[in-house]
Formats: sequence, structure tokens, C-alpha cells
Amino acid sequence: MLNILTVIPLSPLIAACFVGLFGKKLPKYFSYLVPIFGVTIAFILSGYALYLTLYGFKLNETVYTWLTSGGYTFEIGFLVDTLSAVMMVIVTFISLMVHIYTINYMKDDKGFSRFFSYISLFTFAMLMLVMSNNFLQLFFGWEAVGLVSYLLIGFWYKKPRAIHANLKAFLVNRVGDFGLILGVALIMFWFGTLDYEEVFNRLPALLSQHVILFNTSISLITLIGFCLFIGAMGKSAQVPLHVWLPDSMEGPTPISALIHAATMVTAGIFLVARMSPLFEQSDVLLSVVIVIGAITAISMGILGVIQNDIKKIIAYSTLSQLGYMTVALGVSAYSVAIFHLLTHAFFKALLFLGAGSVIIGMHHDQDITQMGGLKKYMPITAFTFLIGSLSLIGTPFFSGFYSKETIIEAVNLSTVWGANFAYYALLIGVFFTAFYSFRLYFLVFCGEEKWHKVKRKKNDHGLRNKQYPHESSKIITLPLIILAVPSALIGLVLIEPLVYGSFFDGNIFVDHENHTNISLLASHFHGVWSMATHSLFTLPLWMMVGGIFLAWLLFIKKVKIDFKFLSPINNILKNNYGFDDFNEKFIANGILKFGNFLSTKVDIKIIDHTLVNGAGRLVSYFSTKLRLIQSGYIYHYAFFMIIGLFLLITFFVST
Repeated sequence: MLNILTVIPLSPLIAACFVGLFGKKLPKYFSYLVPIFGVTIAFILSGYALYLTLYGFKLNETVYTWLTSGGYTFEIGFLVDTLSAVMMVIVTFISLMVHIYTINYMKDDKGFSRFFSYISLFTFAMLMLVMSNNFLQLFFGWEAVGLVSYLLIGFWYKKPRAIHANLKAFLVNRVGDFGLILGVALIMFWFGTLDYEEVFNRLPALLSQHVILFNTSISLITLIGFCLFIGAMGKSAQVPLHVWLPDSMEGPTPISALIHAATMVTAGIFLVARMSPLFEQSDVLLSVVIVIGAITAISMGILGVIQNDIKKIIAYSTLSQLGYMTVALGVSAYSVAIFHLLTHAFFKALLFLGAGSVIIGMHHDQDITQMGGLKKYMPITAFTFLIGSLSLIGTPFFSGFYSKETIIEAVNLSTVWGANFAYYALLIGVFFTAFYSFRLYFLVFCGEEKWHKVKRKKNDHGLRNKQYPHESSKIITLPLIILAVPSALIGLVLIEPLVYGSFFDGNIFVDHENHTNISLLASHFHGVWSMATHSLFTLPLWMMVGGIFLAWLLFIKKVKIDFKFLSPINNILKNNYGFDDFNEKFIANGILKFGNFLSTKVDIKIIDHTLVNGAGRLVSYFSTKLRLIQSGYIYHYAFFMIIGLFLLITFFVST
């Protein structure tokens, strides 16, 4: 079985290498057929692995030993259980849809082969991350995902904004990675191993261990968990390490779907869920997770309201939904977080790919205020986009409803500090999610056709006179149709086994004695139909209805409401709460000034001028002085020899 599992990450890797090396030398169809074949193999085998785990299969084996040093063993190995198998299926399925979609979306791009090589390599890196059974391999997959995302976000490397975006993503993620590697180093030092199972087995012996940090005694487990969570914050874009994700929209749309739906941004959620035995030992740590997630959920949801770029609206919705998942982790609802990760993967991939279809139909115009009435011209895109939107906002019977509603109820029942704040933050987030989602849908697919009124310059994107939007090709609409099915139905089918069943037993640990919210929810769960009908009497549903209604009033009925009193708040929102300015002025400029200081003061003045050139000047000085005694007269040399001999005799006689 180990050999079969090894094929899963290797198949996209081999495909990536083949296309990357030979893509330009072979017919164009090889550039997409080989990667699609590789990812299809990975998807089928991942599905097979998931099927086996349903019947109790679990594999935790070393593939090979990489290095043994100082009593430490560094290995490459696989841990395949229900948690990792679910992630493997999600990653490979979404990747497969993106591969198919890309055939037409990138067909005219000069970097066609290179793009397919990158996305296959990205799939390999993500699979290595979720299949790892130790922190060394986890870190390898973690960094590989970050590296390839840098290449993908900056794929159009001649665009200055793309260069800025991929650099921003790379630097911000390095902040999170610094926290992760500190956590791994602490684990290696205190536990003496990097193997997950061994670390979890040794946890009880170190629960009472404290370390002194800044003259303060801190629980070792809390410190390790906090370091690991910083890594998760970077990858899963939690405030304040979220600033890279909206800018990553500068990459091609398929990348937005791949990164934001099921792969890179979910790595942090997976990490915390995998580390549940560690996080469950510290309520302080869980409270930090709750508060960070709640702030992200509400603040990023509000920012989605003021965006006009179709991709950025969906990007901010991703940030908000990642906040929901993080809060679920903080209230020990790890299975619910993974469940929402699952449903989110499908409807968010659908929304991004649908946005790409709109962009094609609008001749690469991304401004939703310049669209309108596209439902008439793009019926498949409009219908599938509506399904994705309904799932995103948590409409009863749609997939997103079951995962989002369960998160809110789990938070409401939690006794961990910060849960009350998170509950109301998530409720407000429901309202804003519904509002910006249907603002987007109404402005793009309904109402007046606005593209005719836009005056465009010669090189501007968008439709010209006598040009009309058009439905995308079948190769683009096919993934939309396929993704629409799980976006609507998969939550209804999987909520009971994944959340209230024994699906994750033994793979996710919950301290049910101290964290009873999921047990209480299970006792109140009476099936998917009962849950949906019960929502008619709960606050989240009516917050959602309120958001849709307000969007309908403003953008369909055109009711004029004076929002001048909100202009100060609007200025704050447009400035991203000041995060970008802070990063530019203090972090970016701070690093630049520090670099200049190292260059001018340390490198030039201290190293070059003082140490290197100073040593040369010192040798030159002494050489000049010593040269004075090099007269060339024998009697001078004899004199010095006599003096030297006299000093030696004196020394030996005195001793």
C-alpha cells in the first residue's frame, strides 16, 4: 500500500518536471494532457485511500531515512488517515478542475507550458504537506507551497503589480514561517523527535513544563502551540498576516481558485487540526486562536463590501471564511473546521472560476460597476455562480449552510474565553457576507447593462462598441457545472458522518470533559432536514436575509440612501484599516532602512573600511616603519644581532 500512496504525490511531480523540461519542444497538447493525467491518477488513488480509511485503514510509515545526526533521526514518511485522506481528495479534485479549466483560460498565453508545470508542482507540494507524518516533511511541503505560490502569483512577471504582489506574499509568509520553524525547533529540543505520533505520546510528560520568556513563566505547550499558530496565521491569512492574499489576485484566475479554495490557505487550518492533541492542552492558546479568527472573520467581511474588483471581493470572502474556520478550531470544533474547509473548497473554487468566466466574457474587465445584465448572455455562468453564492452565505439546504451554521452554534455553546465575542462577530459577518455576495451578483448578472456607457482608452480592457458578452467555452463551463453539484449537496450528505459521527475518531483529539460544545450539538442534531427547518427560528438566517434584502434595495430597486455619515469609516476601509500603510512605512521601510544601515555602516565602514582595508593600512604602516631599519649596511644588521643576542641571554639568565 505504501507504494501506491507514494504514487499520489509523485505523479503530479513527474508531470511537472516533464512539462517544465520538454513542454516547449513537444506539441502543445502534451503541456496539458500530461499534467491532467498525473493529477487524475493522484485524485483516483486519493479517493481509493479515503475509501480504505472509512473501513479502519491507517498508515504511518517511513519512506526513507534522510539523515541521522546527534541522536536525531530525520525521515520522510506518510501518515494517511481520515483527516489527511479528506485533504488529499480535496486538493487533487480542485487541482484537477483547475487543470481542465486552464486549458482554455490560458490557451493564448506564451507561458502555457510553464503554467501547467507550476500548478502540477504546487499540487505535489501540497500533497507532501498533508501526507506528512513528521515536522521535517511538513516544513518541506510548507516551504515548497510558499515557493511555488510565489512563482504563480508573479506568473505575469512583467507586470509591476504582479511583482509587488508575489514579493509581498513571499515576505509576509516568511514571518509566519519563522514562527513555525521556532515551534519545530522547540519540539525537537524538548521532545527529542519530529515524528507526530511520538510527540503526541510524550505530551503528558511535559504538560507541567514551563519556560522563562521575558522574565515571565510560560507553559511550554502554550509557547510551542503559539509558534505553530503563527505559521498557520501566515498561510491561512489571519489578521495581521492577511495583507498578502488580496494582492495575490494579480496572478491568473485559475491560481486564485487553486490557492484560495482548497490548497495554500487551508494549510494553516489543517496544521492546527493535526496538532489538536497539543492545542487541547492550553485554553489560553485556544482563546488566542478564537480572538484572531473572530477579528479576521468580521473585519475582512466588512472590507468585501467596498471592493469593486470581482476577484478581490471573492478574495476577501475567503479571508472572512478562513476566520470562521479558525474560530471553529479555537472552540475545539476541529471536525467542523475541516467540514467547512471541505464545503468552502467547492463553492469558493466555483466562485473564482465563475469570476474567470465573467472576466473572459467581459474581455478582461474586472470592475463589477461596469457590468450588469450578464445573466442574459452567460446563463450557465450566472446559474452556477448563484449556487456558489447561496452556499457561501449559508442558505438552508446548501452545503455552506450546514458547515457555517454548525460553527456558529459550536461557538455559542463554547465556554472558552473569547467565544462570546466570536459569536457576535460571526453573526455580523453573516450579514456582511450576504450583502457583498449579492451586491456582486446583482451588479454583475442583473439590472442595467452598463458596459456600453463606459468610455475606454485604446489599451483598456473591456467591451467596445457593438461588442457583447458571451458565454465561455465548454471546457470552462464544465468545471463550473461539476463544482456546482458538491457546492449544493455535499454538506447535506456529509455533515452527520464528519461532524457527529466517528469519521475523525483517533485522528482528531478533543478534550470532551472540558470542551463539551460538540457533544451538546450532537445531542440536539436530528438530521439535515430538521437542522434546516430549525434555522428559520435562529438569528443567523435572518441576518443573512437582512444582507440580501439590503443589497436588493440598493442595487435592484435603486433606493437612494445617504451614506455620507459613513465617509470617515469608508476612508478607513479603503486603507485596509491602515495595515498596508503600516507595512509600507514601518515594516517594509524599516527593513529597507535596516538594510541600508547594514550596507553603509556595517559592511562599508566597519567591515570594508575598518577590518579589511584597516588591516591593509596597518600592515602598510608597520612595513613603512620597519623599512627604516633596512639600511643595507652590514654593521647595522650586526648591531641588531648583538642586541638581540644580549636580550636572549638576559632572558634565560633571569629565568
